[in-house]
Amino acid sequence: QVQLVESGGGSVQAGGSLRLACTASGHMFSNFVMGWFRQAPGKERDFVAGVVGTRGDTYYSDPVRGRFFVSRDNALSTVFLQMYSLKPEDTAVYYCAVRDVRRWGGWDDAIRWTSYDSWGPGTQVTVSS
Repeated sequence: QVQLVESGGGSVQAGGSLRLACTASGHMFSNFVMGWFRQAPGKERDFVAGVVGTRGDTYYSDPVRGRFFVSRDNALSTVFLQMYSLKPEDTAVYYCAVRDVRRWGGWDDAIRWTSYDSWGPGTQVTVSS
């Protein structure tokens, strides 16, 4: 069982930046699809960004493409989500999640939160106008 812990959340003004980190333990880190999701109050959990296995292929949702960047450091078993030009609508609890890369079914599958096996507890990001 993989254990995930997010960190780096906080409060920032619009236009600011934050970097989230998700550290995994329990399994070989490079064998996973890592996804970032977010959930605002009263809304569904939405895909934000993902990175796949050792290739490091990435994919972003339309609202964050060009502002958020995901990277992974396999030696640290950590995935980062660098967020720039933050907007109030980015306010949410941000979660990281993993699924085994052997069950990779493309990004159409990986953007669904139901495709993931393990989740972190989440970290709050608040962007004020």
